[in-house]
Amino acid sequence: MVSTRTTTTTAVLRRRTQAPKPLSAKSRIDYSDTCCELCGSGEYPSELLLCDKCDRGFHLFCLRPILASVPKGSWFCSSCSDHKKPKSFPFVQTKIVDFFRIQRSSEPTQKLSPDSRKRRKRTCSLLVSKKRRKLLPFNPSEDPTRRLEQMASLASALTASGADFSNELTYMPGMAPRSANSSALEHGGMQVLPKEDLATLYLCKNMMERGECPPLMVVFDPREGFTVEADRFIKDLTIITEYVGDVDYLKNRENDDGDSMMTLLSAADPSKSLVVCPDKRSNIARFVNGINNHTPDGRKKQNLKCVRFDVNGESRVLLVANRDIPKGERLYYDYNGYEHEYPTEHFV
Repeated sequence: MVSTRTTTTTAVLRRRTQAPKPLSAKSRIDYSDTCCELCGSGEYPSELLLCDKCDRGFHLFCLRPILASVPKGSWFCSSCSDHKKPKSFPFVQTKIVDFFRIQRSSEPTQKLSPDSRKRRKRTCSLLVSKKRRKLLPFNPSEDPTRRLEQMASLASALTASGADFSNELTYMPGMAPRSANSSALEHGGMQVLPKEDLATLYLCKNMMERGECPPLMVVFDPREGFTVEADRFIKDLTIITEYVGDVDYLKNRENDDGDSMMTLLSAADPSKSLVVCPDKRSNIARFVNGINNHTPDGRKKQNLKCVRFDVNGESRVLLVANRDIPKGERLYYDYNGYEHEYPTEHFV
Protein backbone atom coordinates (compact mmCIF):
# COMPACT_ATOMS: atom_id res chain seq x y z
CA MET A 1 0.00 0.00 0.00
CA VAL A 2 1.29 3.43 -0.92
CA SER A 3 -0.23 6.31 0.98
CA THR A 4 1.03 9.49 2.57
CA ARG A 5 -0.86 8.50 5.69
CA THR A 6 0.21 4.88 5.95
CA THR A 7 2.38 3.86 8.88
CA THR A 8 3.71 0.75 7.13
CA THR A 9 5.72 2.61 4.51
CA THR A 10 9.43 1.99 4.95
CA ALA A 11 11.04 5.41 5.20
CA VAL A 12 14.24 6.05 3.31
CA LEU A 13 17.34 7.73 4.67
CA ARG A 14 19.61 9.68 2.38
CA ARG A 15 22.90 9.55 4.23
CA ARG A 16 25.40 12.32 4.74
CA THR A 17 28.93 11.46 5.84
CA GLN A 18 31.63 13.87 6.93
CA ALA A 19 34.88 13.72 5.00
CA PRO A 20 38.06 13.31 7.04
CA LYS A 21 40.05 16.52 7.48
CA PRO A 22 43.03 16.70 5.10
CA LEU A 23 46.36 16.29 6.81
CA SER A 24 48.29 19.39 5.82
CA ALA A 25 50.29 22.23 7.29
CA LYS A 26 47.12 24.32 7.43
CA SER A 27 45.66 22.01 10.03
CA ARG A 28 48.34 23.23 12.45
CA ILE A 29 47.66 26.94 11.84
CA ASP A 30 45.30 28.86 14.10
CA TYR A 31 42.27 29.98 12.10
CA SER A 32 40.16 30.87 15.13
CA ASP A 33 39.69 34.46 13.89
CA THR A 34 38.51 33.42 10.41
CA CYS A 35 35.13 34.80 9.35
CA CYS A 36 32.87 33.86 6.49
CA GLU A 37 33.43 36.07 3.46
CA LEU A 38 29.71 35.96 2.63
CA CYS A 39 27.94 36.60 5.93
CA GLY A 40 30.82 38.15 7.93
CA SER A 41 30.27 35.85 10.89
CA GLY A 42 32.85 33.69 12.59
CA GLU A 43 30.20 31.52 14.23
CA TYR A 44 29.85 27.82 13.42
CA PRO A 45 33.63 27.32 12.93
CA SER A 46 33.14 23.60 12.29
CA GLU A 47 31.22 24.56 9.12
CA LEU A 48 33.74 27.12 7.87
CA LEU A 49 35.50 25.92 4.74
CA LEU A 50 38.87 27.42 3.76
CA CYS A 51 39.83 27.97 0.15
CA ASP A 52 43.05 26.08 -0.59
CA LYS A 53 44.35 28.97 -2.69
CA CYS A 54 43.39 32.25 -0.98
CA ASP A 55 42.76 30.92 2.56
CA ARG A 56 39.49 32.83 2.85
CA GLY A 57 36.67 31.19 4.80
CA PHE A 58 33.13 30.33 3.71
CA HIS A 59 30.29 28.68 5.63
CA LEU A 60 29.09 25.52 3.91
CA PHE A 61 25.54 26.85 4.14
CA CYS A 62 26.42 30.31 2.78
CA LEU A 63 27.81 28.92 -0.45
CA ARG A 64 25.58 28.75 -3.52
CA PRO A 65 24.91 25.98 -4.24
CA ILE A 66 25.08 24.93 -0.57
CA LEU A 67 27.61 22.24 0.28
CA ALA A 68 26.17 19.49 2.48
CA SER A 69 29.53 18.29 3.78
CA VAL A 70 33.22 19.12 3.76
CA PRO A 71 34.66 18.05 0.40
CA LYS A 72 37.50 15.56 0.42
CA GLY A 73 40.77 16.95 -0.90
CA SER A 74 41.32 20.47 -2.25
CA TRP A 75 38.54 23.01 -2.53
CA PHE A 76 38.62 26.42 -4.22
CA CYS A 77 36.22 29.34 -3.86
CA SER A 78 34.46 30.80 -6.91
CA SER A 79 37.10 33.53 -7.26
CA CYS A 80 39.95 31.01 -7.37
CA SER A 81 38.22 28.25 -9.27
CA ASP A 82 38.08 27.78 -13.02
CA HIS A 83 34.64 26.20 -12.64
CA LYS A 84 32.05 27.81 -14.87
CA LYS A 85 28.41 27.17 -15.64
CA PRO A 86 28.02 23.56 -16.87
CA LYS A 87 28.14 23.10 -20.62
CA SER A 88 24.98 21.95 -22.35
CA PHE A 89 24.98 18.49 -23.89
CA PRO A 90 24.94 18.66 -27.73
CA PHE A 91 21.33 18.74 -28.93
CA VAL A 92 21.96 16.05 -31.53
CA GLN A 93 19.55 13.13 -31.68
CA THR A 94 22.19 10.47 -32.42
CA LYS A 95 24.37 11.63 -29.52
CA ILE A 96 21.40 11.60 -27.12
CA VAL A 97 20.30 8.17 -28.33
CA ASP A 98 23.80 6.79 -27.81
CA PHE A 99 24.22 8.45 -24.38
CA PHE A 100 21.04 6.84 -23.04
CA ARG A 101 21.46 3.62 -25.06
CA ILE A 102 17.93 4.00 -26.42
CA GLN A 103 16.62 0.99 -28.29
CA ARG A 104 16.18 1.73 -31.99
CA SER A 105 12.97 0.10 -33.10
CA SER A 106 10.56 0.59 -35.96
CA GLU A 107 7.73 -0.89 -33.92
CA PRO A 108 5.08 1.66 -32.90
CA THR A 109 4.76 2.56 -29.25
CA GLN A 110 2.28 0.33 -27.49
CA LYS A 111 -0.70 2.29 -26.23
CA LEU A 112 -3.65 1.38 -24.08
CA SER A 113 -6.82 0.57 -25.94
CA PRO A 114 -10.06 2.35 -24.95
CA ASP A 115 -11.27 -0.89 -23.37
CA SER A 116 -8.06 -1.13 -21.36
CA ARG A 117 -8.48 2.42 -20.16
CA LYS A 118 -12.03 1.69 -19.09
CA ARG A 119 -10.92 -1.41 -17.22
CA ARG A 120 -8.14 0.56 -15.58
CA LYS A 121 -10.58 3.24 -14.42
CA ARG A 122 -12.97 0.71 -12.97
CA THR A 123 -10.20 -1.18 -11.25
CA CYS A 124 -8.86 2.06 -9.84
CA SER A 125 -12.17 3.06 -8.37
CA LEU A 126 -12.56 -0.36 -6.75
CA LEU A 127 -9.09 -0.09 -5.26
CA VAL A 128 -9.83 3.35 -3.89
CA SER A 129 -12.97 2.00 -2.26
CA LYS A 130 -10.82 -0.62 -0.58
CA LYS A 131 -8.39 2.11 0.50
CA ARG A 132 -5.63 0.83 -1.74
CA ARG A 133 -4.28 3.29 -4.27
CA LYS A 134 -2.14 1.88 -7.04
CA LEU A 135 0.91 3.51 -8.56
CA LEU A 136 0.66 5.22 -11.95
CA PRO A 137 3.19 5.25 -14.79
CA PHE A 138 4.67 8.59 -15.78
CA ASN A 139 3.13 10.22 -18.84
CA PRO A 140 5.85 11.19 -21.36
CA SER A 141 5.63 14.37 -23.40
CA GLU A 142 4.02 13.71 -26.79
CA ASP A 143 6.45 15.92 -28.71
CA PRO A 144 9.60 13.90 -29.61
CA THR A 145 11.67 17.09 -29.84
CA ARG A 146 10.65 18.06 -26.31
CA ARG A 147 11.62 14.61 -25.05
CA LEU A 148 15.05 15.05 -26.63
CA GLU A 149 15.40 18.40 -24.85
CA GLN A 150 14.50 16.73 -21.54
CA MET A 151 17.06 13.97 -22.08
CA ALA A 152 19.69 16.49 -23.17
CA SER A 153 19.19 18.40 -19.91
CA LEU A 154 19.82 15.19 -17.94
CA ALA A 155 22.83 14.32 -20.09
CA SER A 156 24.28 17.80 -19.40
CA ALA A 157 23.92 17.31 -15.64
CA LEU A 158 25.38 13.80 -15.66
CA THR A 159 28.31 14.86 -17.84
CA ALA A 160 29.07 17.84 -15.59
CA SER A 161 28.95 15.51 -12.58
CA GLY A 162 31.27 12.97 -14.20
CA ALA A 163 28.67 10.20 -14.15
CA ASP A 164 27.38 7.75 -16.75
CA PHE A 165 23.68 7.14 -17.27
CA SER A 166 22.20 4.03 -15.70
CA ASN A 167 18.56 3.20 -14.98
CA GLU A 168 19.27 0.09 -12.90
CA LEU A 169 21.10 -0.79 -9.71
CA THR A 170 24.66 -1.80 -10.53
CA TYR A 171 26.82 -4.33 -8.72
CA MET A 172 30.50 -3.66 -9.29
CA PRO A 173 33.50 -5.86 -8.40
CA GLY A 174 34.87 -5.01 -4.97
CA MET A 175 31.50 -3.72 -3.76
CA ALA A 176 28.42 -5.53 -2.47
CA PRO A 177 27.34 -8.47 -4.67
CA ARG A 178 23.76 -8.74 -5.88
CA SER A 179 23.21 -11.65 -3.50
CA ALA A 180 23.68 -9.21 -0.60
CA ASN A 181 20.55 -7.30 -1.62
CA SER A 182 18.00 -9.47 0.14
CA SER A 183 14.90 -7.66 1.37
CA ALA A 184 14.49 -10.41 3.99
CA LEU A 185 17.41 -8.82 5.87
CA GLU A 186 15.55 -5.51 6.38
CA HIS A 187 15.17 -4.74 10.07
CA GLY A 188 11.44 -4.81 10.81
CA GLY A 189 10.54 -6.15 7.37
CA MET A 190 9.84 -4.46 4.03
CA GLN A 191 6.58 -4.07 2.15
CA VAL A 192 6.23 -6.09 -1.04
CA LEU A 193 5.47 -4.18 -4.24
CA PRO A 194 2.07 -5.49 -5.44
CA LYS A 195 1.89 -7.20 -8.85
CA GLU A 196 -0.05 -4.36 -10.45
CA ASP A 197 2.49 -1.80 -9.26
CA LEU A 198 5.34 -4.06 -10.36
CA ALA A 199 3.85 -4.12 -13.87
CA THR A 200 3.68 -0.30 -13.75
CA LEU A 201 7.35 -0.11 -12.73
CA TYR A 202 8.34 -2.37 -15.65
CA LEU A 203 6.25 -0.23 -18.00
CA CYS A 204 8.18 2.86 -16.88
CA LYS A 205 11.48 1.05 -17.43
CA ASN A 206 10.43 -0.06 -20.91
CA MET A 207 9.31 3.44 -21.86
CA MET A 208 12.69 4.81 -20.82
CA GLU A 209 14.47 2.22 -22.94
CA ARG A 210 12.46 3.44 -25.94
CA GLY A 211 13.40 7.05 -25.28
CA GLU A 212 10.06 7.95 -23.68
CA CYS A 213 11.45 9.63 -20.58
CA PRO A 214 9.60 11.12 -17.60
CA PRO A 215 8.38 14.67 -18.36
CA LEU A 216 11.16 16.30 -16.36
CA MET A 217 13.76 18.96 -17.07
CA VAL A 218 17.09 19.28 -15.23
CA VAL A 219 18.05 22.92 -14.75
CA PHE A 220 21.03 24.59 -13.10
CA ASP A 221 20.15 27.01 -10.32
CA PRO A 222 22.96 29.17 -8.86
CA ARG A 223 21.47 28.70 -5.37
CA GLU A 224 20.52 25.02 -5.49
CA GLY A 225 22.82 23.60 -8.15
CA PHE A 226 21.24 21.06 -10.48
CA THR A 227 17.56 20.61 -9.77
CA VAL A 228 14.58 18.97 -11.47
CA GLU A 229 11.36 20.58 -12.73
CA ALA A 230 8.10 19.02 -13.90
CA ASP A 231 7.79 19.69 -17.64
CA ARG A 232 4.10 18.79 -17.69
CA PHE A 233 1.37 18.06 -15.15
CA ILE A 234 2.14 14.97 -13.02
CA LYS A 235 -0.60 13.16 -11.12
CA ASP A 236 -0.44 12.05 -7.51
CA LEU A 237 1.07 8.55 -7.07
CA THR A 238 2.97 8.69 -10.38
CA ILE A 239 6.25 6.77 -10.42
CA ILE A 240 8.89 9.41 -11.15
CA THR A 241 11.95 7.16 -11.26
CA GLU A 242 13.92 4.55 -9.37
CA TYR A 243 16.90 5.69 -7.29
CA VAL A 244 19.85 3.86 -8.86
CA GLY A 245 23.63 3.70 -8.71
CA ASP A 246 26.35 1.37 -7.48
CA VAL A 247 25.34 -0.82 -4.53
CA ASP A 248 27.84 -1.04 -1.69
CA TYR A 249 27.98 -1.95 1.98
CA LEU A 250 27.38 1.00 4.27
CA LYS A 251 30.47 0.03 6.29
CA ASN A 252 32.60 0.70 3.18
CA ARG A 253 31.20 4.22 2.83
CA GLU A 254 31.31 5.60 6.35
CA ASN A 255 34.09 8.05 5.42
CA ASP A 256 32.79 8.78 1.92
CA ASP A 257 32.21 12.49 1.23
CA GLY A 258 29.43 11.82 -1.29
CA ASP A 259 26.23 13.68 -0.43
CA SER A 260 23.88 11.57 -2.55
CA MET A 261 24.07 8.14 -0.94
CA MET A 262 20.71 6.52 -0.37
CA THR A 263 19.82 3.77 2.10
CA LEU A 264 18.93 0.59 0.20
CA LEU A 265 18.86 -1.93 3.03
CA SER A 266 18.81 -1.23 6.75
CA ALA A 267 19.67 -4.63 8.19
CA ALA A 268 19.46 -5.77 11.79
CA ASP A 269 23.13 -6.67 11.37
CA PRO A 270 24.74 -3.29 10.46
CA SER A 271 27.51 -5.06 8.54
CA LYS A 272 24.89 -6.16 6.00
CA SER A 273 23.30 -2.72 5.48
CA LEU A 274 23.51 -1.40 1.91
CA VAL A 275 23.54 2.01 0.25
CA VAL A 276 23.08 3.23 -3.33
CA CYS A 277 26.02 5.37 -4.52
CA PRO A 278 25.12 7.41 -7.64
CA ASP A 279 28.44 9.21 -8.08
CA LYS A 280 29.62 7.05 -11.01
CA ARG A 281 26.38 5.74 -12.54
CA SER A 282 22.98 7.31 -12.01
CA ASN A 283 19.78 8.75 -13.47
CA ILE A 284 17.64 11.82 -12.84
CA ALA A 285 16.93 10.82 -9.22
CA ARG A 286 20.38 12.09 -8.25
CA PHE A 287 19.38 15.67 -9.08
CA VAL A 288 16.08 15.84 -7.19
CA ASN A 289 16.69 18.17 -4.26
CA GLY A 290 15.68 17.87 -0.63
CA ILE A 291 13.40 20.01 1.47
CA ASN A 292 14.39 22.05 4.49
CA ASN A 293 12.42 19.95 6.97
CA HIS A 294 13.16 22.36 9.81
CA THR A 295 10.64 24.94 8.59
CA PRO A 296 6.91 24.76 7.73
CA ASP A 297 7.53 26.44 4.36
CA GLY A 298 10.26 23.91 3.58
CA ARG A 299 7.99 20.98 4.35
CA LYS A 300 5.24 22.44 2.14
CA LYS A 301 7.58 22.15 -0.87
CA GLN A 302 7.68 18.35 -0.65
CA ASN A 303 5.88 16.77 -3.60
CA LEU A 304 7.64 13.40 -3.76
CA LYS A 305 8.13 10.58 -1.31
CA CYS A 306 10.91 8.05 -1.32
CA VAL A 307 9.83 4.48 -0.58
CA ARG A 308 11.65 1.16 -0.40
CA PHE A 309 9.91 -1.94 -1.72
CA ASP A 310 10.58 -5.66 -1.84
CA VAL A 311 10.73 -6.40 -5.58
CA ASN A 312 11.18 -10.11 -6.27
CA GLY A 313 13.14 -10.50 -3.04
CA GLU A 314 15.40 -7.47 -3.57
CA SER A 315 15.17 -3.98 -2.12
CA ARG A 316 14.42 -1.17 -4.57
CA VAL A 317 13.94 2.56 -3.94
CA LEU A 318 11.25 4.49 -5.82
CA LEU A 319 10.50 8.20 -6.00
CA VAL A 320 6.73 8.66 -6.19
CA ALA A 321 4.59 11.80 -6.44
CA ASN A 322 2.72 12.36 -3.17
CA ARG A 323 0.39 14.98 -4.65
CA ASP A 324 -0.49 16.50 -8.02
CA ILE A 325 2.46 18.47 -9.42
CA PRO A 326 1.80 21.32 -11.88
CA LYS A 327 4.07 22.02 -14.82
CA GLY A 328 7.07 24.16 -13.86
CA GLU A 329 7.13 23.13 -10.19
CA ARG A 330 10.43 21.82 -8.88
CA LEU A 331 10.59 18.37 -7.34
CA TYR A 332 11.54 17.89 -3.69
CA TYR A 333 11.48 15.10 -1.15
CA ASP A 334 12.64 14.61 2.43
CA TYR A 335 16.24 13.36 2.50
CA ASN A 336 16.02 12.36 6.12
CA GLY A 337 13.37 9.67 6.32
CA TYR A 338 13.32 8.97 10.03
CA GLU A 339 16.91 9.25 11.33
CA HIS A 340 17.51 12.97 10.58
CA GLU A 341 21.22 12.61 9.78
CA TYR A 342 21.17 14.87 6.71
CA PRO A 343 21.79 18.57 7.50
CA THR A 344 18.86 20.26 5.75
CA GLU A 345 18.43 23.26 8.05
CA HIS A 346 20.20 25.55 5.58
CA PHE A 347 18.51 24.25 2.43
CA VAL A 348 16.79 26.89 0.27
